[in-house]
Amino acid sequence: MGFRKKNKSPPVLSHEFVIQNHADMVSCLAMIILLGLMFEVTAKFAIMFITVQYNVTQVLDEKSEPVNLYQYGPKDVATVFFYLLIAVILHALIQEYILDKMNRRLHLSKTKHSKFNESGQLAAFYLFSFIWGCSILTAEDFATNPTFLWEGYPHTHMVFQVKFFYICQIAYWLHALPELYFQKVRKEDIPRQLYYICLYVVHITGAYVLNLHRLGLVLLVPHYLVELLFHASRLFYFSDENKQKGFTLWALLFVIARLLTLTLSVLTFGFGLPRTENQGFSLAEGNFNVLTIRMTCLAAICLTQAWMMWKFINFQLKKWREHSQNQASKKKMVSPKSKPHKREPTRGGASNGVVKSEDKTSPRARKAKAS
Repeated sequence: MGFRKKNKSPPVLSHEFVIQNHADMVSCLAMIILLGLMFEVTAKFAIMFITVQYNVTQVLDEKSEPVNLYQYGPKDVATVFFYLLIAVILHALIQEYILDKMNRRLHLSKTKHSKFNESGQLAAFYLFSFIWGCSILTAEDFATNPTFLWEGYPHTHMVFQVKFFYICQIAYWLHALPELYFQKVRKEDIPRQLYYICLYVVHITGAYVLNLHRLGLVLLVPHYLVELLFHASRLFYFSDENKQKGFTLWALLFVIARLLTLTLSVLTFGFGLPRTENQGFSLAEGNFNVLTIRMTCLAAICLTQAWMMWKFINFQLKKWREHSQNQASKKKMVSPKSKPHKREPTRGGASNGVVKSEDKTSPRARKAKAS
């Protein structure tokens, strides 16, 4: 990890050297871009990395002030790259000054250590994104007017907060790809993490490019809430294994979020967009309101939700089996002790191979009696 002091420095440009000092290297690259603002020759290029591009000024009414809106374009790639560097730096800071200190106190195993770091990073990101997304939706008044998902499509113009939100989202999930190398993620965990990272990148970028940023934002906010609850519950579980109530609430909200996602997607692609005035395909106007694209987007969302539900069901079944096995093992260990039973006399009054006589007279009396 970056920002760490190591007693033994590995060879320069070796794998271990890059892993230990990657945050410092990225910080230097970001500083070079920022220094470009100081010189007139390089300022044109540096500002393309730092600030949001494609500003459009619109005047809604004669009396109202002009409003600054934004579109997307090729220069957004440079902006995404710069904030990808910022995400790498923030990732290293959270790991170094928060998660590593907590790991030292908990003394977790290697498997739990890796999952704890993953949940800690994602919980911080989900919390920040959920609060940011809620603030944007509150300004849009979606709760009182859900038809704004498709009204006026194509939504080629965005306010600053919406565009910057999408830039940061794409940058964060792209930064998660090199972090698999920087964090030395175990080989068995890489496919699982690659799946959800690629799904995030494809869906968020698709909503951004196809001018479906309203629908994308509405679907991301409840999804991030559910994921935040899951990773927060996992963090509490690693600190104390008896704290498992959060998983029950997460399971309930997970199903509700999947149903909400499917409902809004079908409503938008199946009923809303087909009835809008602007029908057709035009790259210049940013219009992608044709049947093929609508059905492709709906199918992608439905398949993703089905895959998530399949993983969720398997996860719940696995937990149920583990719980039932633990209960069975506890019952065997705490079985009631059997009470000692009185031994019944054997035939002929023999006990333990010794014949007991019922005659209580003395031996001399028996001899006299016999004579």
